[in-house]
Amino acid sequence: MGKTIGIIAIKGGVGKTTVALNLGTVLAKEFGKKVLLVDANFSAPNLGLHLGIVKPEKTIQDVLKDRCSMKDALINHEHGFDLVLGSLHEWRMKQPHKLKQKLEPLKQWYDYILLDSSPNLNDEIFATIMASDELLIVTSPDHPTLSCTLHAAKVAKKRNTPIAGLILNKTHGKDFELTKEEIEDAAGVPVLAELPSDMLVLESLAHTTPSTLSGPMRELSIRYKHLAAQLLGQEYKDPRMSTKVKNFFSALVGRKSKR
Repeated sequence: MGKTIGIIAIKGGVGKTTVALNLGTVLAKEFGKKVLLVDANFSAPNLGLHLGIVKPEKTIQDVLKDRCSMKDALINHEHGFDLVLGSLHEWRMKQPHKLKQKLEPLKQWYDYILLDSSPNLNDEIFATIMASDELLIVTSPDHPTLSCTLHAAKVAKKRNTPIAGLILNKTHGKDFELTKEEIEDAAGVPVLAELPSDMLVLESLAHTTPSTLSGPMRELSIRYKHLAAQLLGQEYKDPRMSTKVKNFFSALVGRKSKR
């Protein structure tokens, strides 16, 4: 059976959809996993827009209204993963438990089902929390976002859905930013990945391509691959020559210091 991972944030603009898309891309392309991405932001879906798909024929709303099956709404994407997208027409979630019911049968076909949740604290995000085996909370290194992150963690814990960890997104490595340790201490949840801010994300969005495919050797893409490996319980070795040289000299210094 596969695992359903909800990717949540109670704040817009932190890059939740970008994280879901790129994590799914890396799991599929780099690690050969069968991945399904579902847009669970029912009232304001934009996962499809990141891939240049504006009007999917069948949507997650159709599935939840029993107009079609989940399999009928599947889109096989050229990047190696499958999708169930949302309609841009306004719609209100009334039965948050129903998403889990619709997804459960698909877990026998997929290694990972990633849910891009709504940032609103309503039945939409509860649908994602209820349908997930575990959660990833996307945040950024500033106090306003941390406040929302603490709230998201509290809500998830009340619903008894395990939190795999935090994804610290859009970091700049500046002194004025909250540190990984400060965020972990406040949230009581480990930070699994620190994703640097990169203009490649905006460029890739303009070209409707995941940034991990546009720049596979960029630091941001390597961090995504490390994150995916963590979720799989594997080790990822950075293939870049600069990293190999750095590791060589670090090991050399370490051997000399032991003498």
